[in-house]
Amino acid sequence: MDDTAFGTRNKRGDWKPDRLIEYPPVLVWPPRPIGFVKWLIGYPGYILPWNLVYAILAVAIWRYATPSLETMRSFAPGWVAFLLLRNLVLILVFFGGMHLWLYTWKRQGTQFKYNGRWQDGNGGAFLFRDQTKDNMIWSLGSGLPIWTAYEAVTLWAYANGYIPHLDWEQHPVYFIALLLFIPLFREVHFYLVHRLIHWPPLYRAVHRLHHLNVNPGPWSGLAMHPVEHVLYFSGILLHWVVPSHPVHALFHLLHAGLSPAPVHTGFDRIKLGSEHSFDTEGYAHYLHHKYFECNYADGALPIDKWFGTFHDGSEASQEAMNRRFMARARKQGA
Repeated sequence: MDDTAFGTRNKRGDWKPDRLIEYPPVLVWPPRPIGFVKWLIGYPGYILPWNLVYAILAVAIWRYATPSLETMRSFAPGWVAFLLLRNLVLILVFFGGMHLWLYTWKRQGTQFKYNGRWQDGNGGAFLFRDQTKDNMIWSLGSGLPIWTAYEAVTLWAYANGYIPHLDWEQHPVYFIALLLFIPLFREVHFYLVHRLIHWPPLYRAVHRLHHLNVNPGPWSGLAMHPVEHVLYFSGILLHWVVPSHPVHALFHLLHAGLSPAPVHTGFDRIKLGSEHSFDTEGYAHYLHHKYFECNYADGALPIDKWFGTFHDGSEASQEAMNRRFMARARKQGA
């Protein structure tokens, strides 16, 4: 499989897909019901592949890798440590697996890699002057415990009846509907948090750490300042007020905790053998890392288009973004 069948590479070695980024037919007029159904259940689409992967993981983890609600009625080091260890394994498999395949073993070289250069192994901006070590430290030293803390408190609250608990057997339609709604809620929550931390004072103090990764890799996905981790995972508070099942909370946290890995790989597609590959769906977010002030949201809802910050990868979008930058510079210089 040759990446020239999917895109072009410039003189610097940077690869760009031929396709432009498009929003699915979710909020369009006139409605496109056939297109919507194809997006909802097709491949790739809303359910397949990633949301289904996270949903299956959530169910399996709830059944086989989560202490009983009776155990979690009282905080105890044992079960909290178990959650921490389980989440560590998930991160190592998901983030570490993609890093090994793409960056350590370099199984596909720079095929489908947006930035033709490899990651900075001697960058003065990173801890120990090493981007991968820096990213792992922030992901495991801050992201992992904050993710686990939110999970432990939420499961403890379910166990004690402090938050509304949904019985899926009595409300199967609501159970599925809420499961389908969570990724859309996460898009809105992520956009709001993301715009907040791009406010200059917060950007300099907090979000700049994540944006040091101009040439991101899988471990860059959760490489954030602790304040950003607190805000990023706070979407789980939805389940403190909306009736839900612990599976919904686990799905929500798995979606937040694991989805940054594929979209930060720095690759458009990951090859599995010589003839097969899958789309990481990471191009929109790569453009955000490259240009900083576009594509704040990343998904089905056209939020960036509504607020004039959408970049679809075209020259027209590039020119519109440049005009926006110049207008702001003139305003600041006035």
